[in-house]
Amino acid sequence: MNAKRAPGSGPDLASVARLLADGTRAGFCLALLDGRAWTATELARHVGVAPSTATEHLHLLVRGNLLAEERQGRHRYVRLAGPHVAELVESLAALAPEHAAPPRTLSAAGRRQALAHARTCYDHLAGTIGVAITDTMIERRLLDLAHGLSLTRAGADWLEDLGITVPTGTRRPSVRSCLDWTERRPHLAGAVGAALCRHAFDTGWISRVGTTRAVVVTPLGEQALHHHLGLPGDLLAGR
Repeated sequence: MNAKRAPGSGPDLASVARLLADGTRAGFCLALLDGRAWTATELARHVGVAPSTATEHLHLLVRGNLLAEERQGRHRYVRLAGPHVAELVESLAALAPEHAAPPRTLSAAGRRQALAHARTCYDHLAGTIGVAITDTMIERRLLDLAHGLSLTRAGADWLEDLGITVPTGTRRPSVRSCLDWTERRPHLAGAVGAALCRHAFDTGWISRVGTTRAVVVTPLGEQALHHHLGLPGDLLAGR
């Protein structure tokens, strides 16, 4: 006879699930995937709830270790507690059914299309462009899938040639696969994914679209990504 595990033993996974089971709290976490710190007022406006309601939900998320709180003078900000939380939220979003109403305006449709094409997932690239970069790096053996996603020697040399330095000595995995919620396929996360994204911003390959998570590949970025990875211009431009 198999012994049953005591109800209180092991990680309390249900407590994390309960935090994300609320639509308002889930909406906060999705907004915070842009990697920036938001105020309670900004998040309340974003999801359409009262500031007092937002504050209550944020207290729960901070106590549950999904969000971290930062104070700057009189201002209080919250952000995702780390890349591990971002990858959890993005992966759950990829598993979730799509129930959003069709966009009612051309601008709303454009914003949705821009997010699907290229965006940041916390501190790495996602969307069509993020997945295409990952696929091409695998095809060129810069990444290897033999024993889970990993950086090859050729990949390390490629990063070095680009002048990309990947931080070492941290608990964060060098390479990690993150399930993309629009493409429903993996994109590159981990320290390498973050370093590549930061390099793309620093060199002007990509730029943000307003205050959203969407990014656009610049003409300079089209040239660089075609040269370094062979990505076609039509794909990079979203045509």
